[in-house]
Amino acid sequence: MGTCLLAGCGYAGTRLARRLIGPRPVLALVRSAASVAALAREGIPAVSADLDGASAFPVPPDLAAVVYLAPPAGPDGEDRRFERFLAALGEARPQVLVYVSTTGVYGDTGGAAVDEAAPTAPADERARQRLQAEGQARRWCEARGARCVLLRVAAIYGPGRLPLDRLRHGEPVLRAEDSAPGNRIHVDDLVAACLAALVRPVAGVVNVADGCPESMAAFTARVAALAGLPAPREISWAEAQDALSPGLLAFLRESRRVFNARLVGDLGVTPRSPEVGLRDSLREMGLTVAGGPA
Repeated sequence: MGTCLLAGCGYAGTRLARRLIGPRPVLALVRSAASVAALAREGIPAVSADLDGASAFPVPPDLAAVVYLAPPAGPDGEDRRFERFLAALGEARPQVLVYVSTTGVYGDTGGAAVDEAAPTAPADERARQRLQAEGQARRWCEARGARCVLLRVAAIYGPGRLPLDRLRHGEPVLRAEDSAPGNRIHVDDLVAACLAALVRPVAGVVNVADGCPESMAAFTARVAALAGLPAPREISWAEAQDALSPGLLAFLRESRRVFNARLVGDLGVTPRSPEVGLRDSLREMGLTVAGGPA
C-alpha cells in the first residue's frame, strides 16, 4: 500500500497514526515543530506545514490515501484552508480521500432523527465551513476518479476529553427536562471508522455517532457516577444563560438524533455505548472506575 497522508494530527489524528504506522507508510502534516518532534518520538513521520500560508509541503510520490482532520478556516462560510491543501496536492491522484466533517451540518431538527440523506441546514460558521469543504472534497475526487468518504462526526469524547474538571469545580448542567438529545462518539470508534473508510469500498456520507442520543445532563451525570464524583447541580434554561459558556449554550441549542446505520452496516464499526466508552476512557487515564468492571 502507498503512503497515507494525515492532514491534522491532533487528538484523533495521533491515535489514527498510531494504528496506521505499522501496516502502511504514513506522513502526518502538523502545525508546529514541537508536534513534529512529539510524533517522531512515537515513530510517526511528520512535517510542519502552514495550511494558512503559501508554504508547500512534500507530497509523497506514492500517495495512495488522504485523511483530512484539520479544522476549517476562512471567511463567509468557506474553508480556504482545505482549498489550499487540495491545491498543494498538485497532480496527485490518491485512491481515496477521507474528509472528517461534523454532524453539525444538519443543524437543529428539534430532536428529529437524521440519516445521511437528511437535508443540511448548518447554523454556525464552523458547520457551514465543513459543509462547503464537503463539496470541495466531492468535486476534487470526481475530477481524479478517487473515492470520497465524508465522515460526519458527532461530539468526540475519550481519555482526556471528559467533563471531569467541570464536575470537580461544581459547574452546573442544564436540567434533564430542558436537555435535548446529544450525539457523541468515542475517539477510538472514530479512528475505527477512518481505518474502515480507507479500505472498504464505501463512498459518500457516513454518520459517525454511537447511536445513543443521551442528553448532556444524562451524560454528565453518568461521567460523575463512574468517576466517583458528586452529581452536577441541575439548572433551568433561564439560569443557564448566565451560568454556562456561549459555546456550550450554542451546542445545547441544537437538537437532533443521529442515525448510524451506514457506520455499522457499511463500515462494519459497532461503536461502544457511553457506559463502556466512559469506563474505557477513565481506565486509560489511570483513574478508578466506580462500580468496578463492566
